Amino acid sequence: MRTVVEIADGVRGGRLRAVDILREAFDVIEAKNPELNAFVMLDREAAEHAAAEIDAKVARGEDPGPLAGVPFGVKDLEDCAGFRTTQGSWFLKDTPPKTADSPHVARLRAAGAIALGKTAAAEFGMDGATSTYLYGVTRNPWNPQKTPGGSSGGSSAAVASGMVPLATATDGGGSTRQPAAYTSLIGLKPSHARIAKVNGFANWSVHGALTRTVRDQARYLDVAAGPDDRDRQSLPAVPYRYEDIIETLDVGGLRTLWTPDCGYAVVEPEVVEIARAAAERLIAAAELINTGGVFHPTNIYRHWGAINLCTLESDLTADGVLPDGIPYLSEQMKAVVARVRARMAEGQINLKASWAKIEQLNNEVAEFFLSHDLLMSPATACRPYDAHLTTPQMIDGRDISETGVEPFGMLANACWNPSISIPAGLTSDGLPVGLQVTARRHRDDILLRLARIHEQAHPWSYPWAE
Repeated sequence: MRTVVEIADGVRGGRLRAVDILREAFDVIEAKNPELNAFVMLDREAAEHAAAEIDAKVARGEDPGPLAGVPFGVKDLEDCAGFRTTQGSWFLKDTPPKTADSPHVARLRAAGAIALGKTAAAEFGMDGATSTYLYGVTRNPWNPQKTPGGSSGGSSAAVASGMVPLATATDGGGSTRQPAAYTSLIGLKPSHARIAKVNGFANWSVHGALTRTVRDQARYLDVAAGPDDRDRQSLPAVPYRYEDIIETLDVGGLRTLWTPDCGYAVVEPEVVEIARAAAERLIAAAELINTGGVFHPTNIYRHWGAINLCTLESDLTADGVLPDGIPYLSEQMKAVVARVRARMAEGQINLKASWAKIEQLNNEVAEFFLSHDLLMSPATACRPYDAHLTTPQMIDGRDISETGVEPFGMLANACWNPSISIPAGLTSDGLPVGLQVTARRHRDDILLRLARIHEQAHPWSYPWAE
């Protein structure tokens, strides 16, 4: 599969036809999706109609837009006209197809991109893998026995396998960056409200996308970013193009700190070493300053879970899913509900105290960025685990019940910072590892520039695409 930029520029310039690109995409989907289960809904007829319209515009001398003819997948947590939004749940399987796109999807389509269908998501976005009662198990193209991550696992599997060069994602605690790390993709969690989100006030969840190249990610962000008056948090437009800034921004001398564990996380040793080596390469290539300091922020894992999972349990009860619908939940959701109810019965959940811990972390991160520009860490605590399993409770023989498999992701969501996962390398058994880099609020440009420098100095590849 060609890149986003190659397709869009080729279609706009008349060197490629959108209908041919679409045919190639569906050929790959037909070959690979039965095993990987990345797409859970498709509409070829509607996509072919959209592609023909793009080609007709080009023939008339019109510009279809910066994403002309680019086929993409939409994570099944957001609306795409013509498709149901099931959130990976059996309880939403019979909801009618949506009649309108989310503003995020609408911007992509207005720029000429062609939605092929919905990609699998963890149920209600609440899992680090993507395996649901409704759609089954989604698998990693690097090793189909392993998970491509979650909750954006369908999107990561679709892009990494070459079905599409772009798929939407969401990130409320690492759900863009962890799948990116597990499939060797670029996964940017933008600054909070960089991409407008108009389906209610958001404390930490943001829109995003998964791509195979940094330039593709930059072009996507140039289209997707920008304010919307319906989102009172949304940020003003930036006075530059991200696609330009990734080639020109001076990042030399920025002060960075590498941490293998933030002082609290259990991390697989080989993952630490691969991510550390990538951090050292990036620091050298970008001429950054490694402060060699220590940063041990508050671990909000348990508090994050208390806030999110209590809200979810309450919503499921109010909607009539609980208690009788437990047999139709994914295995991970069953475990989550049981854990929350047990902690509530034992009086272990204090939401006021949990919110205070979130604020404590915010203050610690603010102080950190007074003297630093960047924080580097592994993107995940372990390599991709078995696709059909619920979240592991042990890593390297150690208990991770207080840190999980995504112990570093939540910081950027809680504090509204931009954060990115960059391919760092492969484990001894050939599984991808990601390097996570987090920057000051609103400096998405720095992260994309650093990712571009690393991509140029140490390019990554996909064996099945060569």
